[in-house]
Amino acid sequence: MKIVLAPDSFKESMTAAQAVAAMERGVRRVHPDATCVRVPMADGGEGTAQAVVDALGGELRTVDALDALGRPVRATYGLVAAPGGTDGGASIAVVEVAAAIGLARIDPAEREPLAATSAGAGLLLLDALDQGAGRVVVGLGGTATNDGGAGLLRALGAVLRDAEGRALVAHGAPALAAVTSVDLTGLDARLAGLDLLVACDVTSPLLGPAGATAVFGPQKGVDAVRAPVLEAGLARLASALHAAVGHDVAAVPGAGAGGGLGAALLALGGRLVPGVELVARAVGLAECLVGADLVLTGEGAVDAQTARGKTPAGVAGLAAAAGVPVIAFAGRVLDPAPLLELGVLDVVEITPPGMPRAEALARGAEHLERAVAAALLARADVG
Repeated sequence: MKIVLAPDSFKESMTAAQAVAAMERGVRRVHPDATCVRVPMADGGEGTAQAVVDALGGELRTVDALDALGRPVRATYGLVAAPGGTDGGASIAVVEVAAAIGLARIDPAEREPLAATSAGAGLLLLDALDQGAGRVVVGLGGTATNDGGAGLLRALGAVLRDAEGRALVAHGAPALAAVTSVDLTGLDARLAGLDLLVACDVTSPLLGPAGATAVFGPQKGVDAVRAPVLEAGLARLASALHAAVGHDVAAVPGAGAGGGLGAALLALGGRLVPGVELVARAVGLAECLVGADLVLTGEGAVDAQTARGKTPAGVAGLAAAAGVPVIAFAGRVLDPAPLLELGVLDVVEITPPGMPRAEALARGAEHLERAVAAALLARADVG
């Protein structure tokens, strides 16, 4: 029996590799002789750099950066040689913005979206350019920021100006509240020749009820008081970016990803690519599915957003094309319908009812192992 283990990370509980290990332990409880194919996945967020580096060979490079509150941190990104000597021999960098400005770096009590800046992500891109990268894959997701990428743009040489033409010094919401134009003339010249791919797992625009503030803001500390302040600032930035680049980057699906970093990277000439598709190609998931009897996937929460480019949906799509059944697992299952509509056999919540969140996160691997074993025992029709 061949079982492909292809989960994403379970946010704040397990990395994708740890989830794979827990799944394998669960499989072996029921099918000790099964062939388990380990394929840690990602969709542009946590684990993307590791997945691509593991698939293509390369290294993880650790550099000085800033977290979302502007504090010095050490952050890691991936650097690999271009396959087959493409890109003129230039390296390919894989940057997860969450490595610097991720939500996981900020204690819940310290999260302040009005002050948060994406400048640290810009520092990672600058280092990648210093290392000779001709292509940069930027994984969006999991950020503690909601600044529309203003901090990243400034780190790369852009200048935000107020109505009097003065360069703004402030970061976060204070800068957004005053910005009327974005001067891109001082951008690092190396960006002009860069192939910038933006691995994105959502289709949200920058603004509105489906935008960065409304959909992703609450997990970052955005409440009813902060939301209108941030939305108004992002609208000002969107207008300034439109004037600077000649088209409305804010309306593009995915512009709202990463607290609006999608919009900023589009303004730099980036191309939005579904993150799960990019990672799946890099790790050879389609090839791993050949001859498989079952696929196990999952992530921290399954909800209405899951079908919009998240790892379980991407894995389910490839598995369906290969004719392989899928079972998905999650710490919380808020809405299983989108995955069930994709043909997933079952969507299993691994957390015992009523368990406090902190305990559930700490014991995630234990719960996943147990849930996998129980699901396999219950499905005599698989394998």
